Order: sequence, then structure tokens, then C-alpha cells
Amino acid sequence: MTVVEKTAPETAPGGAHRTPAPARPSFRHRLSRWDVKYSPYLYVAPFFLLFGLVGLFPLLYTAYVSLYDWKIGADDPGFIGFDNYVELLHDAQFWKSLANTLSIFVLSSGPQIVIAVLLAALLNMKLRGPTGWRVGVLLPYAASLVAIGIIFANLFGPKYGLVNGLFELLGLDRVDWQADRLSSHVAIALMVNWRWTGYNALIVLAAMQAIPKELNEAALVDGAGAVRRFFSVTLPLLRPTLVFVVITSTIGGLQIFTEPKLFDAMPGSNNGGSTNQFQTVTLYMFQSAFENFNLGYASAIAWVLFLLILVIALANFLITRRLTGNGGK
Repeated sequence: MTVVEKTAPETAPGGAHRTPAPARPSFRHRLSRWDVKYSPYLYVAPFFLLFGLVGLFPLLYTAYVSLYDWKIGADDPGFIGFDNYVELLHDAQFWKSLANTLSIFVLSSGPQIVIAVLLAALLNMKLRGPTGWRVGVLLPYAASLVAIGIIFANLFGPKYGLVNGLFELLGLDRVDWQADRLSSHVAIALMVNWRWTGYNALIVLAAMQAIPKELNEAALVDGAGAVRRFFSVTLPLLRPTLVFVVITSTIGGLQIFTEPKLFDAMPGSNNGGSTNQFQTVTLYMFQSAFENFNLGYASAIAWVLFLLILVIALANFLITRRLTGNGGK
């Protein structure tokens, strides 16, 4: 019979037991732990590197240029501080272009979001060939923006435009869409809405289809009609999507450039009409930089527009949140 000797536990001086030292983790274990801890940052790093290169750096450099009297071709631009911003505040043409931008933005973004929500509600109903309807709604967005601008410029032509031709058939007077300020804003807003309404409608439709059917069925059992279910169940649950749509349409609406640029009937003109009647802030910035060759002033315009977009986007976010969800409560 073999006797197994028991080893007494190690004791520290004074008779106290000493706990064995923990085993040192292997390299594979440490590598696994580093992978869990640091790999998410490595996965998202390419985006932030790209954003810093093509987004953040140009933004900060534009702020730097706006503090100088920076002309194209100047060898040594002089530092002038905030003089470009002070001059901008007293520039009547800037305020006119800002009023034009806000007018076109209001005429386009408001109706666009309302129509997009209603269109999404129609597409959410049981229709034959739903994919065909959705593709049809998205077709204007897929079309070339240059082609759309040329088509709308001809549709609203003052002499041979189709819209004025329809007005004459109805016994109405012709409208000089390019020359009249309000009419030009309406025509450009229609161009923007025709292109972007379907795109926003599909975003809202995707959010509608993600709403659990049990909620609408419960409201139906309680006796709620279709309109009541839409405003009491569907619309509050669309709040995050509507906030996203409102913010993106705000950013796009205040940066509008191509539509008024192509709507101008004067060849080679970048000024938004003969009297700047539909010149937007971005068109004025383009004119300041590449016609007047004043990059410092154009950079100041860009930063004022950037701050304006932040303020209006925040206001739209708060208003949309309150209207669609009672402040999120």
C-alpha cells in the first residue's frame, strides 16, 4: 500500500498561511483581452481619420483663412482679425442672399416633409405592386441634378415654358419666373421638392414598417379610426425619424446651390438672377471666392452659414421633438 504524503501549506513567518502567487497570464490571454478592449477603436478609426482629413481640417482651415485678407494670387495675405465678419454684417447683398435662402428653405422643406409623411402613409397601405410604387417615388432622386435643373428651367421659361402655356389655356397671365423674386423662389422650391420628397418618404416608410403591428391592432380594438391611429400611435413613434429628416433637410435647404445656379437663365452667371433675386448664400460665397477672388471674405460667409445651420437645425430638432412626442414624454 502506497502512502501519499501530504504537503503542509506554506506558512509565512509568524505562522500565517501564505496564498500562492497567481499564475501569470499567457500572451494569448493578454492578446485576447487587448482585442476586446482596443479593437472597437481600430474599427472606427478609418472613419475619423477620413473625417479629419476631408471634413474637420478644411473646416478649421476655413476659419483660419477668414481671419486674413486672403486674395487669390496674393503672396502674403495680411491678418485682419474679424474685419471680414464685420464687413459681412454691413453687406446688403449678403442679407438679401440670406433672405432668399430662408425663403426657398421655408417653401421647400415644410411642404416636403408633410408630403413625404403622407406619401409614406399611402405606400404603407396594401397596394398592388408595392415595389414598383416605391421605385417610382425614388426615381426623381436617381435622376441627374443637372438634367433636372435644365428641365425645370425650361418648364418655367418666361416665353415658351410649359407652365406659362398652361396658364394661358386657363386664361391667366404669364409669369416671368426668373425675373420675379417670389416666383423664382417658388419654382426653385418645386424643383427641390420634386427631387427630395420621394427620398424622404422612403425613409419615413421604413420607420413606419418597423412599428409593431400589435400597437395599431390594440388601438383598432379600442375603437380608434385610421386618422386617430395615425396621429396617436404612428406619428409619435416616428419622432426619431422625423427629427433626422428635418435636420437633413435643414442642412440641405440652407446649403442649396445647384438648383438656383442652373435655374439662372443668364449664360455663365453665378449671381442668381440679374438683380440677385434668387441668389442664395452659397451662390454669394461662390461669387466672392471665384469672381471677386476674395477667399477670406468667402470663408467668413461659409462660417456664418455653418453657425446659422447649427442654430436652425437645433431649433427644428426641438420643435419637431415637441410636436411629434410631447417633448419626449
